[in-house]
Amino acid sequence: QVQLAESGGGLVQAGGSLRLSCAASGGTFSSYVMGWFRQAPGKEREFVAGISWGGGSTYYADSVKGRFTISRDNAKNTMYLQMNSLKPEDTAVYYCAADKSLRTVQVGAGFGSWGQGTQVTVSS
Repeated sequence: QVQLAESGGGLVQAGGSLRLSCAASGGTFSSYVMGWFRQAPGKEREFVAGISWGGGSTYYADSVKGRFTISRDNAKNTMYLQMNSLKPEDTAVYYCAADKSLRTVQVGAGFGSWGQGTQVTVSS
């Protein structure tokens, strides 16, 4: 079972940028599809972005398309989420997730492994 650890969260003003990282250990990173989710206070967790094993296919929620970019570096066992043009409504705890099945990123659900999350706060 792969272990995941997010980093890079923080406080940023609206319009600013942050880059989140998700470091993986305990598994063959390149055999996992990866995803980012977020959960705002009082709301359900929602899919943000996903990426295939080699990074050739990416998937985004409509709310972040054109602003967020997901990527991965299999040599470093790390996935990233570059977040630009941040809005107050992007405020949430961001989680990374991993699974073996491509369908999880295609449907944005069903991931088997999760990190602990990192807080992103966007002030207006």
